[in-house]
Amino acid sequence: MGTNYCFAGYDTVELAKTYGTPLYVLSEKMIREKCRNIQENFLMKYDKSFAAYASKAFLTQAICKIIEEEGLGLDVVSGGELYTAIAAKFPMERVIFHGSNKSREELEMAVKHDVGRIIVDNEYELEMLAAIAESMDSHANILFRLSPGIEGDTHKYIQTGQKDSKFGLPLNKKELHRIVKKTMANRRLTLLGFHFHLGSQLFENNIYLAAVQIVINLIKVLKIELGYSTEELNVGGGFGIKYTAEEEQTHEIGFYTDEIMKEVSRQFEKESWSQPSIIIEPGRWIIGEAGITLYTIGSIKEIEGIRKYASVDGGMPDNPRPALYQARYDGVIANKWQEKTDQVTTIAGKCCESGDILIWDLPTPELESGDVLVMKNTGAYNYSMASHYNKTPKAAVVLLSDEGSYVIVERETYQDLIRMERLPDYLIKKDV
Repeated sequence: MGTNYCFAGYDTVELAKTYGTPLYVLSEKMIREKCRNIQENFLMKYDKSFAAYASKAFLTQAICKIIEEEGLGLDVVSGGELYTAIAAKFPMERVIFHGSNKSREELEMAVKHDVGRIIVDNEYELEMLAAIAESMDSHANILFRLSPGIEGDTHKYIQTGQKDSKFGLPLNKKELHRIVKKTMANRRLTLLGFHFHLGSQLFENNIYLAAVQIVINLIKVLKIELGYSTEELNVGGGFGIKYTAEEEQTHEIGFYTDEIMKEVSRQFEKESWSQPSIIIEPGRWIIGEAGITLYTIGSIKEIEGIRKYASVDGGMPDNPRPALYQARYDGVIANKWQEKTDQVTTIAGKCCESGDILIWDLPTPELESGDVLVMKNTGAYNYSMASHYNKTPKAAVVLLSDEGSYVIVERETYQDLIRMERLPDYLIKKDV
């Protein structure tokens, strides 16, 4: 009945047939549209502004190229993400390197490749970075990550700005003064400013304003008491997107940035001081809605009067978010999406875990084995969080563009799963 469900102009059932399932699918057009929205409504609207894509949401070399072409920077949080950017020849001056416990090897890589900014999380890292820059006869631009004591309205596992956060320096005036003075005296480091991040999947803008006010108060004190002028203020990302019909609509970027910029201007004009550059780091907001995951339905089990399950050929290994912090998703049956949804089905993953449920109580038509499920808005924190649990090969990633559909990450094989394994000689059976 009717045609198959289409995404970004492509028949999803045909994509499943061509590339197999589970399959991550990304729309290049939708990613670029979000980047251009940021350009138009933030970067071109305000002087002294910068945006870096938070690559932990999803990163491949192809994504690096798209982000580079769209004029954004790149926020990386590990040596692996930095290595991917280097391999893609992303401009290093537009890279911001985060992380709460960067290794010496990671910091050496960052200094060697002249990344634009290193966000220093703690004093241990500060001292290690200074020693590395000295040993390499080099220099690093840094920002201090602060914990402003603001709790966002989101799951506690993705809050990051509260007082007891594992991230950043707490707002202790005496300690911050000492660390800032120490950094100002170091010829190998230039302290450009400060950074905070309040959490993920946030729909409020007032908490950003509260954090901005707290940090600006600190900036003013440092200016008056130490003569330190802040050049940059990075307000992080965490801007939420709509996953299900019950959730709030995705806000335009200006919902957050307009209020932030007004507050910054107000605060600095009051003192007749030059205001710092403002940096944002959207990740999910750029790529979350630009992705879907395709699955094939296998077994169907009905427990009369209680629940109906439909199991798919993926689950926790390709999307751990529902099991990790009860993330919710919407979905449709691609080959029956125009049929009446008069049943309620729980979509189960294939792992040996009772918690491996992708969608609870999804309205569906009558299901059959072989139907194709489209799980919506899976562009962020799905492939990037994927695992090999139950020895499951990772799914392929396909990019849809005006030029065609392209595999940007190959599907893993069983051989890939054991490629890094080694057998000790004493366990190898010798032919008799």
